[in-house]
Amino acid sequence: MSVFTKIYSAPEFNKSEILRYAGTKEASEQTSELLESCLNECSGVFSYKVCFAEEKLIINGGTISMGSIKTDSKALLKNLDGCERAVIFASTVGLGIDRLIFKYSSVSPSRALMFQAIGAERIEALCDMFSAEICEKYAAEGLYITPRFSPGYGDFSVDAQKDFFGLLDCPRKIGLSLNESLIMTPTKSVTAVIGISEKAQKKSNSCEACTLDGCAYKKRK
Repeated sequence: MSVFTKIYSAPEFNKSEILRYAGTKEASEQTSELLESCLNECSGVFSYKVCFAEEKLIINGGTISMGSIKTDSKALLKNLDGCERAVIFASTVGLGIDRLIFKYSSVSPSRALMFQAIGAERIEALCDMFSAEICEKYAAEGLYITPRFSPGYGDFSVDAQKDFFGLLDCPRKIGLSLNESLIMTPTKSVTAVIGISEKAQKKSNSCEACTLDGCAYKKRK
């Protein structure tokens, strides 16, 4: 099994998404000025890195095996219906945004919140860019991909993070670490599974797959 690493150029900022993560539907002049100021300050602090591997998907009863990753998650099983292979990946946008959040957490909570929102939008943009690339790669082979699915969604235990890190060697590949509380550093990072299928998949997104109620970031129809 080979683990590959990719470094991406910065995707375009989506200001409406940043404001959504900040909990603002319509930005006032003051909020817009804050956003622009924060975007200027964090210019150049991000690094967009992904490490990934393709694994054969084995389903035995209700147990899913993807290399050294094993889970009994029914939600993930549903997401991977019809798949025989899967792409396992980890992604991060680096420590720079964490440093800015920490810098302003005491002196300017509103600024710290905006940096939190920018970081959330950046990691999602990176994951979307990687997913689109994977989609294009397998589409050339007449195959389809499932929406990405992360530990912590539904009944897919966050404990699976340990297996992701063991499989992908995240610290060495992209400088991503995991502590005993299963918190990743840098914090603006994601691990996930993308299924590969011979049949077209129903379009979805990670928010629809997640069963966590009351999430401030959850997308609404």
